[in-house]
Amino acid sequence: MAENKTNKKIWLASPHMSDEGYEMQYVQEAFDTNWVAPLGPNVNEFENELAAKVGSKHAAALNSGTGAIHLALKAASVGGGDIVLCPTLTFSATANPIIYENAIPVFIDSDYETWNMDHKALEAALQKYGDKVKAVLVVHVYGLSADMDKIMEVCSKYNVTVIEDAAESLGAYYKGKHTGSFGEFGVFSFNGNKIITTSGGGMLVSNNEEKIKKVRFWSTQSRDAARHYQHSELGFNYRMSNVVAGIGRGQLKVLEQRVDKKKYIFEFYKRELGSLEGVEFMPINDWNEPNYWLSVMTLNGSVRPLDVMEALEKENIESRPVWKPMHMQPFFAEYDYVGSDVSEKLFENGVCLPSDTKMTYEDLERIYSIIKGLWSK
Repeated sequence: MAENKTNKKIWLASPHMSDEGYEMQYVQEAFDTNWVAPLGPNVNEFENELAAKVGSKHAAALNSGTGAIHLALKAASVGGGDIVLCPTLTFSATANPIIYENAIPVFIDSDYETWNMDHKALEAALQKYGDKVKAVLVVHVYGLSADMDKIMEVCSKYNVTVIEDAAESLGAYYKGKHTGSFGEFGVFSFNGNKIITTSGGGMLVSNNEEKIKKVRFWSTQSRDAARHYQHSELGFNYRMSNVVAGIGRGQLKVLEQRVDKKKYIFEFYKRELGSLEGVEFMPINDWNEPNYWLSVMTLNGSVRPLDVMEALEKENIESRPVWKPMHMQPFFAEYDYVGSDVSEKLFENGVCLPSDTKMTYEDLERIYSIIKGLWSK
């Protein structure tokens, strides 16, 4: 049965393959050569192409961004009892790998200027915990870059390793430099809802060749260079397949197109909704070139985020709350939190609007009219 166009499903963000069919060219080549798994030319080239794109020297293609964070922490020698400072306003995949390594997360508040890690709260945590802190995990939430100059200055002062979770920010820049290329390690995700996707997958980048080699070793079950199967270290099954990497190579060719469309969507919402009572949009700073992964607004009036989400849901349109801070999550409630209530307010007042790059102008008008109608009730 044909879908009713007036009730067409609109997703928050879904996979968007290239019109040119770039992905299938690389996938077909993998099938034609029977180089489906493990690894293969697509994996090698995807690593090279992604590293070159973001300005890093080396990369390891893995099966998730979560795995990339895990092995970045391991490569930074994070272990039992070490403290890792982590933004509270993020997805749990940022924080979970800290627990994998038996380390201790301490959550850091956001600031309103960036919605990312507050450098003042970060320094307060570093002063509090001193040399117990082994690493700082910085997140570029919703494709907005954190204020990396201030964060790197603080981290350099206390001599801690910086790992950037750029899972949501591929294609975003801070002062002309790609997010994910400031710290010792940068992490990217190619999950189905990201700006480009491999269906699932991630990438770890670094300028440290030896550490990337070690990550590749760990991610292929730590198999020693021996004729027989020999393992001298704990291993992980984290490597990306040659087929998946082929999708990634094709997607990388349209990254700029996707960023342009995401920006168009954000600017449409801001233009059409920004003058409504109580509405503000995520901050765009003059030093920040976001990838606009999701368009996010906050509501501080009589219309609340749940009103917007329920109105859209009734019309078969997906939206989401802002990330619930980690320090408010039942699993992480026992861990320390440094900051005030910025992240809590963003969670309380924020809503992620449909940001799917396949949306048409008519789709955007449909969304806009539903949301605007809430102010006339």
